Amino acid sequence: MKLELFNNEAAKIWKSVTEQGDNPTELLQLELDLYKKLLIFFQVGESCYMVFSFQRLQFDFVSDEIKEVLGYTREEFSVEMIMQCIHPNDRAWFLNCQDAAASFLMGLTPKKQMKYKMRFDYRIKKKDGEYIRVMQQVVVIQNDDEGKILRTLVVLTDISHLKKNDQVVMSYIGMDGEQSYLNVNVQNMFLEKNSLLSRREKEVLYLLAEGLLSKQIAESLYISKHTVDSHRKNLLRKTGSESTAALVKKAITDGLI
Repeated sequence: MKLELFNNEAAKIWKSVTEQGDNPTELLQLELDLYKKLLIFFQVGESCYMVFSFQRLQFDFVSDEIKEVLGYTREEFSVEMIMQCIHPNDRAWFLNCQDAAASFLMGLTPKKQMKYKMRFDYRIKKKDGEYIRVMQQVVVIQNDDEGKILRTLVVLTDISHLKKNDQVVMSYIGMDGEQSYLNVNVQNMFLEKNSLLSRREKEVLYLLAEGLLSKQIAESLYISKHTVDSHRKNLLRKTGSESTAALVKKAITDGLI
């Protein structure tokens, strides 16, 4: 999915759960709530957290640990940055999860909205160019009496060392005795237009475009070099390309990556 379309669709989803406005921020109370909410997250790796404002569509706060997880300083990091760094092949999944979470939360009372955390995973690129898999956990920390969500706490945890496959899942975790919903069947609202290539072929193609060799791609995707070579042959055949250079050029021109 192309970045501009990805950003536009995400903004639509985020705006659907709140009203735009310039309401004053109760910073001291928000800070207290923030540290209380942090206690509910079970961290299984390097983690960082941020506060996202649905009114401003920006982060109100980013923790210093962002540098340990993604390599960026808190001053460098922004909503635009995280959207740009999400793996192109995971953008549709990210949007589907955002849409599912918004629909679920808007069906709850304002009080119950504060008792759930949304959890799903995807790949994101660090400042050094390396892709890692992160688990994103989100909990509402501020809403209004009508159930309009104003701010969420977002925690990103590097789970690359725990999850080596491509199976992505989303769950709604209930707190304070609320029911949990694990491995939610997320509706695919944001289909990729290019069905010519399989998910794995797109992954290989993207890494080829970044200049990686077959051995490096195999290590990155945790598959054999022989499997990568087979995918490369299929990519050439499906796209009618005579060389890797021609393949990459066609992929960029036709929006395959």
